[in-house]
Amino acid sequence: MTDLTKAGLYPLGGAKVKRMGYGAMQLAGPGVFGPPKDHDTALAVLRAAVAAGVDHIDTSDFYGPHVTNRLIREALHPYPAELTIVTKVGAVRGADASWNPAQSPAELTSAVHDNLRNLGVDALDVVNLRITGDIHEPSEGSIGARFAVLADLQRQGLIKHLGLSNVTAAQVAEAQQIAEVVCVQNHYNLVHREDDALVDELGRQGIAYVPFFPLGGFTPLQSETLSRIAAKLGATPMQVALAWLLQRAPNILLIPGTSSLSHLRENLEAAALVLTDETIAALENVSAEQKVT
Repeated sequence: MTDLTKAGLYPLGGAKVKRMGYGAMQLAGPGVFGPPKDHDTALAVLRAAVAAGVDHIDTSDFYGPHVTNRLIREALHPYPAELTIVTKVGAVRGADASWNPAQSPAELTSAVHDNLRNLGVDALDVVNLRITGDIHEPSEGSIGARFAVLADLQRQGLIKHLGLSNVTAAQVAEAQQIAEVVCVQNHYNLVHREDDALVDELGRQGIAYVPFFPLGGFTPLQSETLSRIAAKLGATPMQVALAWLLQRAPNILLIPGTSSLSHLRENLEAAALVLTDETIAALENVSAEQKVT
């Protein structure tokens, strides 16, 4: 079994967590909608992740909707003391599986209560405010009023720590005037590097950066360079892509998702994969290739 501590630890809210975590999104049905195709396997994946040492799980009540949180509760409740569960609010799912903004004070408050109920907790460890617009890319604009709603729920004791998702550097700074921000979750991977400066700035502040789509998401990373390097290392391209993220900056926390036990093991093994400076230099070419399909 891979020792996840080899990748190091980093503060996330009130705990130091292993930098290799798990994202629960793929446990829901196709298109992140409806129940899993195999309920028992979904439970087994969650239990295997925690048994392997994962102490940071990312989820949301709009995955399913309500599916992944209920699976997490069924598989893991009562939760280990060292487990940090991070959820997000700011969207709802339509009956047609559409992703729709839900960012009014009433909608954000309702979403927090949904997460509390479905996870079976009295207070949520971390709640990220997911800013909608372009579903994968941030756009400028004030988020203060929305973040203030979550800050008020934090003061009420319903949320322990706050984070942000799909935001710009200016929006992070705006939120920090309202309450402490413990993590930022944005689109970032070996090819998608627009947040390079933000990753570094958050690192200087001691704030965790959590890439979503670390392996490309719905369009997995494709690169001749990545495949060649992986073959030379005796690893998979996805393991190399995860290892690159871990070595990119110490404040990066990973949450690769899967509904497969074998893929879970492969992802976790990336925590022990060390890339040389020469390999990292070669991987810098992957971004230039622009081969995401």
